[in-house]
Amino acid sequence: DAGAGTGTSSGRRGRTTTAAPTPLRGRGRLLGCALVRPPRTTTTTRAARRGPRRRCGLSTSAPLQSPWSPAKKVQPSPSCASSSSSKGGVVVVPSSSSSSSALWKTAVIAGVVTTSAMSAMVPPPNPADAFAGPAAVPASPAAAPTPTHEAFTLLDGTATAKAIRAELKKEVAELRQRHATTPGLGVVLVGSRPDSASYVRTKTKVANEIGVHVVDIKLDEDASQDEVLAAVESLNADGAVHGILVQLPLPKHVDERVVLEAIAVDKDADGFAASNFGRLFGKGRRPVALPCTPAGCLELLRRYGVPIAGKHAVVLGRSNIVGTPVAALLQDADATVTVCHSKTPDVRSFVQRADILVAAVGKPKYVKQDWLKPGVVVVDVGINSIDDPSAKRGYRLVGDVDFDAGKAVASYITPVPGGVGPMTIAMLMDNVCNLTRHSLGLPPRGPLGAAAAEPPAKEEVHDSASSSSPETTTTTDAGGGGGAAVQDAAANDSGPK
Repeated sequence: DAGAGTGTSSGRRGRTTTAAPTPLRGRGRLLGCALVRPPRTTTTTRAARRGPRRRCGLSTSAPLQSPWSPAKKVQPSPSCASSSSSKGGVVVVPSSSSSSSALWKTAVIAGVVTTSAMSAMVPPPNPADAFAGPAAVPASPAAAPTPTHEAFTLLDGTATAKAIRAELKKEVAELRQRHATTPGLGVVLVGSRPDSASYVRTKTKVANEIGVHVVDIKLDEDASQDEVLAAVESLNADGAVHGILVQLPLPKHVDERVVLEAIAVDKDADGFAASNFGRLFGKGRRPVALPCTPAGCLELLRRYGVPIAGKHAVVLGRSNIVGTPVAALLQDADATVTVCHSKTPDVRSFVQRADILVAAVGKPKYVKQDWLKPGVVVVDVGINSIDDPSAKRGYRLVGDVDFDAGKAVASYITPVPGGVGPMTIAMLMDNVCNLTRHSLGLPPRGPLGAAAAEPPAKEEVHDSASSSSPETTTTTDAGGGGGAAVQDAAANDSGPK
């Protein structure tokens, strides 16, 4: 056993002592380790007795015991007192210790080791491996997939629009019976675009279904702007027409802005007139008609009981047809609104914080599953065609949100088709009925009626130009108009605007 050993003097150049185990030199030194060899009888020189030498760079919390100095007593910790024994003033580590590497470390720190413990110290086959540093940190696992929502509710625009049409049919019958007035819709179609002609036929069919009187004016593709304006003026003067719709887009040689501004505000079926549009952003002054697609989005949420007040709503799109007015309507419903657009950096980060998402960018499957917060309410306004050889027509319609992936995360989501599209036409007819009531001096019905019945909320936070919480503004929507903003989105697939 090693201790503060003594020996007999042997010669004038040194004396023989029984020293504590000494670290190996050479290979062990180069490896940056402190391997120990068994105690042996050595002859120390005068230089060696001068004191400890600086050993290879082993950093410990306590200084290393010099192999040339007498061994100090190492007190075993209470936890290991029962499994270790003391002999000759040093710790005797039993050979049944579970970790040979721990024994090596103990021997180095204590600067002394017993013969019995040495027999238990079996160095690893490759010394370099034992001192290669800490074990490598395992690679972090792949990012966990976005948590899925337990179930989702389909915001069925087809069924909701059908219910609205049934209500409007009763409304039309009541206006005819009580006020001897039949709501009338005037439609101006310029050119022979198949999609525009199809939309006009659909609107005419719905109008006839609920009992609305329709006046169609069809002009040739090469009709001048004056001719189009004359058609609008004739409908403005027609007492049997309560709402006027100019189907967009118009031919390039006709200025759409000039034509739309020619429609009388009291007959603005699309809600695009400057007066109606401006009243969306003011309090206390309600428009006489709402933009059809935005009104359809809000009505769909309302009828499914989706809470809006206090929620964070993100709108992808800032067009005058969908994005900007739907943001105004959401804000009017007490949501906190963020609008994202083509200059918004990292749109995904905004979408991931949305409680309600209204997507109107005109890009197929633009919003992915990992963009969506679990439980989000998704209103997909986009309608885009993608190639599909398995489909009868060789293509199919998809929205701006990846529906199959989104339904695993969302609590509510609209399908495409069958979501916002049918609601747009239903709200067009709702506008016609409200314009008719307006002409008779009656209060509005539907969303406008509900808003008018509610007293204006007292504002606790006053907005100002110097507000410290600026809003971001958003993306594209369906471009089109004439109550067909959703259907026209596919033809204007130009990304966020």
